Amino acid sequence: MKKFFLKICIYSLLLFLALEAIIRVFHLYEDLPLLYIDEYGVQKNIPRQNGFAVTGNRKENFIEFHINEFGYNSYREFAPSKNKVEIALIGDSFIEGFNQHYYNSIGRKVENKLNDVEVYEYGHGGYDMADQLHLIHAYKDDFDLIDYIIIYLKFENDLKRSQYVLNHDYVNIMNSFRFRIREKIKLLRYIDRIGLFEPFRRIRSKLRNNENDKKNLKVDETVYLEYIDNFKALIQTFGMNKEKTAFLLDKSKTHKSFLDYCDQMGYNYIDIGAALEESKKPTTLIYDKHWNNNGRSIIASVIVEYAKERGLN
Repeated sequence: MKKFFLKICIYSLLLFLALEAIIRVFHLYEDLPLLYIDEYGVQKNIPRQNGFAVTGNRKENFIEFHINEFGYNSYREFAPSKNKVEIALIGDSFIEGFNQHYYNSIGRKVENKLNDVEVYEYGHGGYDMADQLHLIHAYKDDFDLIDYIIIYLKFENDLKRSQYVLNHDYVNIMNSFRFRIREKIKLLRYIDRIGLFEPFRRIRSKLRNNENDKKNLKVDETVYLEYIDNFKALIQTFGMNKEKTAFLLDKSKTHKSFLDYCDQMGYNYIDIGAALEESKKPTTLIYDKHWNNNGRSIIASVIVEYAKERGLN
């Protein structure tokens, strides 16, 4: 009996090592950059990290990322000055671009179509309007030098808060011992990404919360009004330079009352919905609803058109 259990242990270890080797050799795991909160209370990536983001169980999308000195995924460093023309592109994971090689980002595509313009991409997964406006306020000296500021806005997601509150929990988890162990053992990282741990998470969630977890797809009109009130509160807290700031949004997915308010108050916005809708080719990834290369090229073209309307060429 002892020999039997010993053989099971040995074979299990060999199987584990073989699977770990296969996953490492074929890079089936996803690298995740570590996060931190800087001295200004801005959550971003620890600088000088490189790796690969993977979408799908069979590397349907495999891209390289590079975290610059400022803590964002970008092919260039941020060095705003009065002697150059710069565009700041701020947003969540859609701007962060962990679905396209960092050297072929939206910012790079914009630069390729404009002369003598540098695009700084301040993209971070999970950013909402509170995060974005706090970032601009925290680095006011830098953004005062930047000529154009474009903020990606998803009305249904990004206006749920009326104030900026630091979230240390996620950063602490990302830097915890348990998380680091999972990152070292790539097999654990892989089986987690393909969803094998998801049933256990659901059980834990039900034990913690007995309320019905089903989402109510019907959103009351008062919620939209609350989003607008949240937007007003954030603007009152952080302010905004209307002359050089514009929101990048999809008008078809943005409540009319918010668009009317922007028109009334003189806030600029750039519609990407029409251009994406006109495309005869898919604009999102098959296994991920982020923009694919075609979608990102369309977004870049819309930004270029906006920039040219304001005198850039």
